Amino acid sequence: MSRTTRPTRPPLKDRIPGGRDGRRMLLVGFIDKCGTGLWSTAMALYFTYVTGLGLGQVGLLIAVSGAAGIAGAPLGGRLADRFPLVRVIICTQLLRAAALLALLTTDDYVLLVLLSAIGALPDRATNVLTKLYAARVAGPDRVRYQAINRTTSNLGWTLGGLGAAAALAVGSTTAFQLLLIGDALSYLVMAALTLRCAEPPAPEASRVVAASTDATPAAKSSNPWRDRGFLAFTAGDGVFFLHDSILQVALPLWIVHATEAPVGLAPLLLVLNSALVVVFQVPLSRFGATTEAARRLYTPLAALFATGTLAVTASALTGPNLSIAALITAAVVLTFAEMIHTIASWELSVALAPDDAQGAYLGVHGLAQSTQRFAGPLLMTGLVSTGPLGWPFLGAALVATCAAQNRLVRRRLTEPSLSVAKVTVSEH
Repeated sequence: MSRTTRPTRPPLKDRIPGGRDGRRMLLVGFIDKCGTGLWSTAMALYFTYVTGLGLGQVGLLIAVSGAAGIAGAPLGGRLADRFPLVRVIICTQLLRAAALLALLTTDDYVLLVLLSAIGALPDRATNVLTKLYAARVAGPDRVRYQAINRTTSNLGWTLGGLGAAAALAVGSTTAFQLLLIGDALSYLVMAALTLRCAEPPAPEASRVVAASTDATPAAKSSNPWRDRGFLAFTAGDGVFFLHDSILQVALPLWIVHATEAPVGLAPLLLVLNSALVVVFQVPLSRFGATTEAARRLYTPLAALFATGTLAVTASALTGPNLSIAALITAAVVLTFAEMIHTIASWELSVALAPDDAQGAYLGVHGLAQSTQRFAGPLLMTGLVSTGPLGWPFLGAALVATCAAQNRLVRRRLTEPSLSVAKVTVSEH
């Protein structure tokens, strides 16, 4: 009998969508997170020890820059519709580097706030621009591409954080300045790599266009600010993005103020979160490979949110050992909710964006995450102060949002203007 041979698995580079440019942009994202991990960990301490700001001043600076950054996503999307995408990405990278390096030149508080706000604009625009690039270069495999991107980004963030921890152990002014310079240099390296990437095909190139003899005048470009359905979808996604603040803000505060678990558990839960994303984000991406499959993910997402919030509630009602078990359960479940939501959000936001204003629509959708970064910590601080009863209410709100989002997306996908678009804008 002849032995059957297993099919040869293609090399790693062939399993990454987008070809050479797609792989190069993944490297850009990895470098981005390495640099961000270096700087974001030490940012507040830099303003405290190097520039001599007080606690209130540092808090106001971070809040103002965060608020200013909200405008970055729609601005970046609008520019991407009007100019070559690669050039826009390079400009944001150079602007981020310039704004960071300018912080070294002054201790004036007003200038520090202004420079931080300027740097926040391209920083928030980056998510939208890289999402657009991935949607265009990865084609129908965009969900898998985004999953790989999240995995490499988490690895980069972890490496950057470890580098920052080593520098912070020194604690000198020079160490803080080197962290800032290291982040700025990462943007320059990213710009050099991005310059070697080809411009991906525009959405119009992947659709059937009207013949030149068609006498019908060109329709006015779609406007996301007048699209109530898309704005409602963006608002719902903003609610789901609270998982970031739950894991990074609420759980650490909850451990300290409401449970008998050791304080040292808080950073371990964040490490667990990153490890789970690295291991499971890519395998899970196959469950959202199509638009309809992504919509169906709202059902398990609701179950995960309900289970996770109830586990947090239980952690305050038990002794130390059971409290630790409940918190670990909550972190695992909410991390899977984060990954499932990321898959659904990635596919559906692109699928619901019309070709003629893809950048503008994804820019508006970017408000969901950037607004959550600003308002989420405030909401989670208030939630922790309400005690154990606050978590079931949050869970119920998240479940209700899942149901509403599911109905909204189903209705949008059956509309004539969208139902004809079975071939997505990124297929080429």
